[in-house]
Amino acid sequence: MARQSISLTEPNDEWLKAQVENQEYSSKRELVNDLIRQARKQQAEIDWLRAKLEKAENSGFTNRTKDQILKEAKKLING
Repeated sequence: MARQSISLTEPNDEWLKAQVENQEYSSKRELVNDLIRQARKQQAEIDWLRAKLEKAENSGFTNRTKDQILKEAKKLING
């Protein structure tokens, strides 16, 4: 596991402390790792959507309904 040293602004440090004190997380390290995992997942979803949009722009029209498209997008987001 890589070890890092980071500096936080006062409001961010206080927020991290509050999450640990509220027992949302057992440590700041766990919280930061969870935030990074969430950001990575969100970036993957954005990348997927961007690729789909680019493919759609390059392919022309579709026969799928908006409900079918929305269902597919929700399936990705919800796992």
